[in-house]
Amino acid sequence: MEKIVVASTNMGKIREIKKMLDSIGIEVVSMNDVLDEEIDIEETGKTFKENAVIKAETIMNMIQLPTLADDSGLEVDALDKAPGIYSARFLGYDTSYDIKNQYIIDQVEGKERTARFICAMALAIPGEETMTIEESFEGEINDCIAGENGFGYDPIFYYPLLHKTSAEMSMEEKNLYSHRAKALKKLYSILKEK
Repeated sequence: MEKIVVASTNMGKIREIKKMLDSIGIEVVSMNDVLDEEIDIEETGKTFKENAVIKAETIMNMIQLPTLADDSGLEVDALDKAPGIYSARFLGYDTSYDIKNQYIIDQVEGKERTARFICAMALAIPGEETMTIEESFEGEINDCIAGENGFGYDPIFYYPLLHKTSAEMSMEEKNLYSHRAKALKKLYSILKEK
């Protein structure tokens, strides 16, 4: 495999994947690099894996090139695993993460604080069955917003092993422990065999 298309417009996500796959000689491009039009893929799945498969197969069917998609989010046990697959849409797309994060902190006060980030990846290759990988990053909801690194729910996701939130972790630490890093490592092993 010489080239893989990432079914995403998130440049941070694309950079992470590119960094991992450069070393095995696979060129990584975004879907915007190969499509003439903007595509809004409706995520109708009930799980992270289903949504990743929908994204990967939609773009792969349009371009007939190997396509990788990722669907990820935060599950909070005290909120019945919400926001889950609705992490980006939780409390509305236009609601700032400061508001979303404070809301979650308020909701878990006095309750179990366990939570996890989930990352599901789907690799769709023309003529082959779509492969999926799912990894998690276990932690808990912090009692306050802390840290400047990362994005989204990182400032409230506390990782007990390092005694810091995901937003306080360095990129090197994230690449050791995070859900996306673990999934990318599995993907790397699969692609080395192709």
